[in-house]
Amino acid sequence: MPLSPATQKLIVHWGEMGTRWGVNRTVAQIHALLYLSGEPLDAETIAESLSVARSNVSNSLRELQGWGVVRRVHALGERRERFESLTDVWEMFATILDERKQREIDPTLEVLRECVAVAKQGGKEEALAAERLTAMLEFFESMTAWYVQMRRLPASSIARFFRMGEKIRRMLGGK
Repeated sequence: MPLSPATQKLIVHWGEMGTRWGVNRTVAQIHALLYLSGEPLDAETIAESLSVARSNVSNSLRELQGWGVVRRVHALGERRERFESLTDVWEMFATILDERKQREIDPTLEVLRECVAVAKQGGKEEALAAERLTAMLEFFESMTAWYVQMRRLPASSIARFFRMGEKIRRMLGGK
């Protein structure tokens, strides 16, 4: 499948950004290809379009499905599985944020709670650690609570909230 220059550019960039975010380059590139594709693609077409091994495509598609940003699509009368990306940008990023929260933030909260409990039992030699761990725990809990509240809002409200950035900054007295 021939790729337009704009599609090629985003796929390369998305792969580079993926590695910075801790995502395998091919996984990110497949996601970009599926996002920009006007139709669901089968694994062979993906492999050919990106010049990557078919086995790499299969593993990458499983990972993207695990993240919830790519889904399998079946067409009547076809044996080949096809795949498509979420196309609503807000839904896609909310799905990624939810998954990252579950994989990264929730376990960190659990460890911080355990560390605070242990440090508070440690007496004077653990006082500084207990103080700093408590501050970090409070920060993570506050951000998590804020995130949970924001996720309850419809995407249109969140978009409106982001567009109000300067007004909110002034309202809160920021410089």
